[in-house]
Amino acid sequence: MEQIDESKLHDFVGKMLVDLGGAFSVPLVRIGEKLGLYKLLKAHGPIGASELATKAGIAERYTREWLSAQAASGYITYDAVSDAFSLSGEQAMVFAEDDSPVNLRGAYDVSAAMLENQPKVLEAFKTGKGVGWGDQAGCLFCAVGRFFRPGYVNHLVNEWLPALDGMVERLKAGARVADVGCGHGFSTIMMAQAFPKSEFIGFDFHESSIKSAREHATDHGLNDRISFEVATAQDFPGKDYDLVTFFDCLHDMGDPRGAARHVHSTLKTDGKWMIVEPMAGDSLEDNLNPVGRLYYSASTMICLPTSLDQPVAEGLGAQAGEALLSEVIKSGGFSSVRRATETPFNMVLEARA
Repeated sequence: MEQIDESKLHDFVGKMLVDLGGAFSVPLVRIGEKLGLYKLLKAHGPIGASELATKAGIAERYTREWLSAQAASGYITYDAVSDAFSLSGEQAMVFAEDDSPVNLRGAYDVSAAMLENQPKVLEAFKTGKGVGWGDQAGCLFCAVGRFFRPGYVNHLVNEWLPALDGMVERLKAGARVADVGCGHGFSTIMMAQAFPKSEFIGFDFHESSIKSAREHATDHGLNDRISFEVATAQDFPGKDYDLVTFFDCLHDMGDPRGAARHVHSTLKTDGKWMIVEPMAGDSLEDNLNPVGRLYYSASTMICLPTSLDQPVAEGLGAQAGEALLSEVIKSGGFSSVRRATETPFNMVLEARA
């Protein structure tokens, strides 16, 4: 038997305790968000458990236990002298500010959906088949939208589109844009709000998501300049688009090369394709980091099963990397691909015909 290094074992068990603490916190974070406790802490903290329970209209005993768990996790701040709880500015950015670039509440909903997905993905491990996007857990679609929304709010209009050569000027003057794999339409709506002279069409193969996107467009009063249709990336209608966008979806597709060919056929001669994908290096060793850990896990439970359920079933995975993605894009007829910009969570690729 291999000799055990007690120091290494101690360190490894310590890592497991940290990981398990995070896993145990998933339902607590979701409860706190649903009850508005983080926002109450931001608005009224430092605050005692009894007062917070009164403001939230919930039971004091549960509130104190929840606060204690959150404080032990370091998610909120506890002052022993005053027996009061609060959110620091940094904690508020993660849990209480909807448009913060590091708002991660949606990730906890994705985590819960992954657990709900477990029986279906377990069976897929045995068969090698996929799990359809529409057959996955609960409101996975809502959770994914919430997870990516802060990135779109903070980067899409201000950084990503300006990184595309000459595109902002075209959008300001009036361009035609297809947002493919639009989900609930967050990205489509943000672009439409920023560029009122342009026309935006959102496409997604998931009918329920398109229904929600249409409702969001109505809520924002954008039905005159924005529309949503059910279609796949390989057959969405229209020609002569100035811009086609794919937000965090190319790697989910069973036939990404077919999608690339179709996008190429729908663009104007000088049109561009913007592909936003999860940040990843080109090798496993490049991705052995906290962001890669999240994306490989989500890919195993969500992205890969989705791709393997579709025709061709290429199964790129969420950590495909720029080199492989560029090869896929160029296989559709594009002459050049460049990384236009990036964030810690995403890379933004620009493809030219």
